[in-house]
Amino acid sequence: MKIALFGYGKMGQMIEQIALNRGHKIVAKIDENTENIDFGVMDVAIDFSMPSAAFNNITTCINNNVPVISGTTGWLDHYEDAVSLCKDKKGAFIYASNFSLGVNIFFELNNYLAKMMQNIPEYKAELEEIHHTHKLDAPSGTAITLAEGVIANSNYKEWKLDSASAETLKITSKRIGKVPGTHTVSYDSVVDSIQIKHTAHNREGFALGAVTAAEWIIGKTGVFSMRDVLNLG
Repeated sequence: MKIALFGYGKMGQMIEQIALNRGHKIVAKIDENTENIDFGVMDVAIDFSMPSAAFNNITTCINNNVPVISGTTGWLDHYEDAVSLCKDKKGAFIYASNFSLGVNIFFELNNYLAKMMQNIPEYKAELEEIHHTHKLDAPSGTAITLAEGVIANSNYKEWKLDSASAETLKITSKRIGKVPGTHTVSYDSVVDSIQIKHTAHNREGFALGAVTAAEWIIGKTGVFSMRDVLNLG
């Protein structure tokens, strides 16, 4: 499989190593300018770029009939535009706030727990995410996905950073050292607390998931998620 990397930071470099180890070839490494790129040489593109560049990278790939996998967060105001373009062009596109197998199982656990807790008002939900000091967006895309899962399965109406109310789910974001990513969903009452937690030990799981998604999407048409890739429902 011939892969183009949009964004060649730490994640892009890790994806490169995993892809090469799995017998794939990297045919392009694009950090900024998407002009004068030969889209004909690539089978699939993987985007781990900057929030300001992601939407352009994704739409450029779709317009050039290249399936695209994106793990960049912080650009989701334009997500529905990317989905519409993909459908119009009969392209192939996967966005995930987190590509790791463990996190996607954690998403499913989060949804199930939220359903269980929905009619027990004594417990108040809250999310916390911790990442390395170089992470630009807050809250993390993974935390937003978790919050959306709680909201979809509970009586909360919205989430806010560092703010809570009866209908507002609080997300706390911390930036500490070199932490790859820790996410905790808590339900607290006056008598006890329930928590589910995912702790990433390194970034390899994210990179492996992205390459796995790229392998899976070849030959397909549509907008997909990691639930499709991992057959989680």
